[in-house]
Amino acid sequence: MAKSEKQAALGFIFITLLIDITGWGIIIPVIPKLIEQLIHGSLSEAARVGGWLAFAYSITQFICAPLLGNLSDKYGRRPIILFSLLGFSLDYVFLSVAPTIEWLFVGRIIAGITGASITTATAYIADISTPENRTKNFGMVGAAFGLGFIIGPVIGGLLGQYGARVPFYAAAILCMLNFLYGLFILPESLKPENRRPFSWKRANPFGAYKQLKKYPLLVPMILALFILYVGSHAVQSNWSFFTMYRFNWDEKQVGLSLGAIGVLIAIVQGGLVRVINPKLGNVNSIYLGLTLYTLGMFLFAFAYQGWQMYAILIPYCLGGIAGPALQSMVSGQVPANEQGEIQGILTSLMSASSIIGPPLMSGLFYHFTQPTAAMLFPGAPFILGGILMGISTLLVFRALRG
Repeated sequence: MAKSEKQAALGFIFITLLIDITGWGIIIPVIPKLIEQLIHGSLSEAARVGGWLAFAYSITQFICAPLLGNLSDKYGRRPIILFSLLGFSLDYVFLSVAPTIEWLFVGRIIAGITGASITTATAYIADISTPENRTKNFGMVGAAFGLGFIIGPVIGGLLGQYGARVPFYAAAILCMLNFLYGLFILPESLKPENRRPFSWKRANPFGAYKQLKKYPLLVPMILALFILYVGSHAVQSNWSFFTMYRFNWDEKQVGLSLGAIGVLIAIVQGGLVRVINPKLGNVNSIYLGLTLYTLGMFLFAFAYQGWQMYAILIPYCLGGIAGPALQSMVSGQVPANEQGEIQGILTSLMSASSIIGPPLMSGLFYHFTQPTAAMLFPGAPFILGGILMGISTLLVFRALRG
């Protein structure tokens, strides 16, 4: 691709990710209430079920992400992205009409099977990036997440006031529009000479991890990332339930708070990464980011007023400078014809952490919010998250000091 074509392609993939994340963000504020309605239980019980819903999604994605990543290395990124977007659209339709909690589980499994849009999009970005602009371009993924979380949860929180199912219809429409956008606009990024034959051995999650032995520096960093991802579920899987329980927030307030998170993520990933990373370098960006993540977790745990959550978000979201730097270091160790595979491994790793993280964190929240609990402490998941992120920081330090 010429430079102008690469810039256009980067814009296309950014819009694709933005619409995808917006659709995902729309449903987050209403998930707790929808689960409550379907199980006829309390918010604590809904949190525990929510953790197992995330488990169902993640275990299927853990199995399928390396498969789709390897398919994208053979057939190109475009068809895999389109397949994923169509699958997500059908999933949201399925969830919008779910009459029982079992239907939600089936819908999440469908989404896990087809959920490769982010995996393949990051491989797409790697295809069109140079070593000099790779970190900056990966920062656009975070910016898309941030903007999607500004738009999506706010829309979801507002639509949720008209019924817990209304946001699911909106998410389905957005994902279908995203599919049509990609079908007619998105170009292919992987050149034929950079493609490789498909291998079942490398396409299963465990076979894919064996390929990491070729890159010894990646192994301890992958372990650190895994622990970091597990710890991050103290926020990802717990935010809506915690704020509804601790501060009695409704769907609108949850949506606005998630929108604030999106604003901060967009500022960090879309702007500050471009300024901070060249000055600090990848290694120092990783250290600073992980330290801020850890600090934010412990502060969340002891927040006793709603406004404090907004204040603590500033250092916590600044920790996002670590992500693009880590991605850049991992991607830089891998040749062009294996970028889809490595991104599939990383997504599978995130899914593996989500097999453990949501049930662990939501189970901890459930335990410490029950009337029979020895101590009522809804912030317990954040304490565990902070400990895990501290361990991850130490592992990265040891790996880089080697």
